[in-house]
Order: sequence, then structure tokens, then C-alpha cells
Amino acid sequence: MKRLSKLLTVLLLAFTLVASMGAVMAEGNDFGSAGALADDNLTLAEMLTYAIQDEYAAEAEYAKIIETYGAVRPYTNIVKAEAKHIALLTPLFEANGLAVPVNDAASRLALPASLNESYAIGVQAEIMNIDMYNRFLAQELPDSVRTVFESLKKASDSHLAAFQRKVR
Repeated sequence: MKRLSKLLTVLLLAFTLVASMGAVMAEGNDFGSAGALADDNLTLAEMLTYAIQDEYAAEAEYAKIIETYGAVRPYTNIVKAEAKHIALLTPLFEANGLAVPVNDAASRLALPASLNESYAIGVQAEIMNIDMYNRFLAQELPDSVRTVFESLKKASDSHLAAFQRKVR
């Protein structure tokens, strides 16, 4: 029963946050997972761009939360993971003859009102990130890209669980 109550709370928060997701990423729906999920015709270049934008956004947001609220878990662990995710994606741009997008994510975010709200936003962000990678993995991809996307999706599954444990 306690688990069901927690799940319902997470779902309610997620629903509320979807409506206000712009509060975290201040600019439109053409960036990161929101852009990927709204794009009906994905190219490899777009998938790589949306993926690295989403990882940039997570890294910037989690670093800002640590700066504001202190070295709190799971952010201290996950922010390091986001840097590794970016490092996995970068060579894929080079291998496919693409320029690595500029990391301007820090200029696009707004800080959540509280640490508890940040956990709920983290849940929604990881759900969207997983959905994005699932969508990408349904496409024809070079093996190197598929391998990285599968790895990043698996990491997002772990991040989602960490945020879900913190939501009250």
C-alpha cells in the first residue's frame, strides 16, 4: 500500500511537472528529450544532437542543484555520470563527421523551488530521457551509436530509480 501511495504521488507530480516542464528548461520544445520526442522525422545527426543536449541539460541542472543545496545525493553521483555520458557521445559526432554542439544548457535552466521538487523533476526528466532513447533504439542505427544509446538508457533507468526513492 505504501508503495502504491508513493507511485501515485510520483505520477501526480510527474503530471504536474509535464505541464510546467518549461520551468526547468526555460526555452522551447526543440532541445534535448523534449525536442526528440516532438520530432517526427529523426536523422542520425538529430538523434545525436538531442541526446547530447539532454545530457548537457542534466549535467547543468544537477550541478546547479549541488551549488544551491549542497553536496546531496543522488546528485553528487549522477552529475559525474552525466559528464561520462557526454564523453561517450562526443566521439560519435566526430566519427559521423558532425560538429559537437555547443553546451549552452546552463543558460537554459531555472532552479526548482525546492530540493524535493527537484527530485520529482528528476523523475520526469529521466522518464523523458528513457523514452527518447527507446525511440532512437527503434531506428536503424550504426552499431557504435546503438551501443552508446543502450548504455545511456540503462544509466537513465538507474537514475530514475534513485530519484524515485527520494520523492516524498
